[in-house]
Amino acid sequence: MKLDILAIGIHPDDVELSASGTILKHIAFGKKVGILDLSRGELGTRGNATLRSQEANASAKILGVSMREQLTMRDGFFENDERHQKQIIEVIRKFQPEIVLANAISDRHPDHGRAAKLIADACFYSGLIKIETKVGNQTQEAWRPKAVYHYIQDQFMKPDFVVDITQFMDKKMESILAYSSQFYDPNSNEPETPISSKNFIENVKAKCAIFGRAINCDYAEGFTVNRYIGVENLFDLR
Repeated sequence: MKLDILAIGIHPDDVELSASGTILKHIAFGKKVGILDLSRGELGTRGNATLRSQEANASAKILGVSMREQLTMRDGFFENDERHQKQIIEVIRKFQPEIVLANAISDRHPDHGRAAKLIADACFYSGLIKIETKVGNQTQEAWRPKAVYHYIQDQFMKPDFVVDITQFMDKKMESILAYSSQFYDPNSNEPETPISSKNFIENVKAKCAIFGRAINCDYAEGFTVNRYIGVENLFDLR
């Protein structure tokens, strides 16, 4: 199965928090979108790896993505090295996405920036024919995505572009709240964390509202890119 977009996050809920509206919009356009979680988020204060995987699968059903896979990189202790890069390269070559969405280049959580570089490096190396990866006995073909876009996470960053997600905001929030162990749940007895308060969920909406205001819509998601953005038609810009 070939994907149009592969959204990658180091933790199972990273993609939902920052890019799920964009995913929903492109699925509505008829694009095939998948999600890759690099870890199972086992260091999270609330819940556990098994529960978070179950929540990730529930969220994937809400989003309607074509696939979701989880690697088992060590939450908090993964490295940007050959072994970890090749794990991502195998998935990129398997699904051959045109676009990859990746973690924020810098953020409050140190895993996010480190994962951003790991993912971007893997996307580049995936296009080198002398790097060999196999699935079973079959050698994979080299494949490099056309673009890597980094979503914006907890810390505010100035985006290079924003995507109008107004029509999909409610479904985005539904996909986030599928992680009932991590986010606001008045019935939970788990310890409170910086992301489990009701205010955090409101902050997610507020950030999308700020990004949306810049392009005269209700809600948007922001992205950064490490290269120039090409434009075919000036009238497509808002």
